[in-house]
Amino acid sequence: MRSNNEQMDQRRKAVLTPNYATQPIQIEKGVGCRVWDADGTAYLDLMGGIATAVLGHCHPKVTAAMERQAHKLWHVSNLYGTGPQVELAERLAQFCFADRFFFCNSGAEANEAALKLSRRYARDQGEDRFEFIAFEGGFHGRTLFTLSATGTPAYWQGFEPLVPGFHHVPYGDLEATQSRLSEKTAAIIVEPVQGEGGVHPAPAGFLTGLRELADHNGCLLIMDEVQTGIGRTGELFAHQISEVEPDLMTLAKALGNGLPIGALCSTERVAHSLVPGTHGSTFGGNPIAAAAACAVIDELTQEGVLDHAQKVGAYLGQELEDLANRLGPEKIVESRGKGHLRAIELTRPVGPVIEACRNSGVLVISAGEKILRLTPPLTLSREEVDEGVRTIEKAIIETALVDTE
Repeated sequence: MRSNNEQMDQRRKAVLTPNYATQPIQIEKGVGCRVWDADGTAYLDLMGGIATAVLGHCHPKVTAAMERQAHKLWHVSNLYGTGPQVELAERLAQFCFADRFFFCNSGAEANEAALKLSRRYARDQGEDRFEFIAFEGGFHGRTLFTLSATGTPAYWQGFEPLVPGFHHVPYGDLEATQSRLSEKTAAIIVEPVQGEGGVHPAPAGFLTGLRELADHNGCLLIMDEVQTGIGRTGELFAHQISEVEPDLMTLAKALGNGLPIGALCSTERVAHSLVPGTHGSTFGGNPIAAAAACAVIDELTQEGVLDHAQKVGAYLGQELEDLANRLGPEKIVESRGKGHLRAIELTRPVGPVIEACRNSGVLVISAGEKILRLTPPLTLSREEVDEGVRTIEKAIIETALVDTE
């Protein structure tokens, strides 16, 4: 007799498009850093919905905020104002550089809006700026515009021709960036830590240098914080570590603790180019999603919450570094990352290690063929770090032994 997981997997394959390499378990519930599958098996979740469940699954304060709003108002579109959307914008303005906010449903939509606004702003200044500087290994979404910004050719295949005007240069290379800037450049778009591209933190001075280059050129600086924002790297926003202020910032993933919501955060002067008719989103700023996001911001800005995350994030980084030292360069190239965005680069393909971890009750994810990525909730405990690292170590050793047999 087939298990509940197997039955659900067969049903899924019969009706959904085949664009996801879905693991053979069906997640049915989650609490904190734990999830349970259709057969009742528990897992330590170190991927957190790909960096979305920043406060863990079914956080009581976020759940309560959603429930209150669900009994008041679900959706009216942006033809009318709603309290949760305004309150979320006010909260974000309190803790970041931005003055104005456009809400949407995903990171790709937020980046799409940022790219469109950059071109529109230039035209409003009487300048013919339509080109962008982006970075090799970067990831900005899967719409055609954001795919064109993404600096990984594997994602482009079959979708060409891409949107013209993008120049990709090596991440961290200020000279290469400067060489591509021109009077046609509308903006530089960058992740403070490349997530999908392998978890590469920006080199020291890189973000500061980009700000200086953008100012000198007259173009805008877009900070893609879709994966790094909302406490993921230790500060509420990753660029704050470098004390660099962009012109535009994009958010999604953790903003709603897993509910679909994205945000374009802008300075006053640039936001004025988004006049009626230039851009929109039917579901953007939905009251329930906005209420959840308000609860997320409130919880993360409570005294002690980010302090705990910073300490546990540092502990996670040290434990992964120690693991790399124990297993040596024959198995691990390096450990890297910031806060609760971490990676181990292996010497072998990561797929078997992910499978072995899952079979031992720990969920992890990749960020490239040989890169194991960890994006756990910020509520992770030291004991859960220990459990996760032990399981990862066991999986790396066991799969390496299989490879050599």
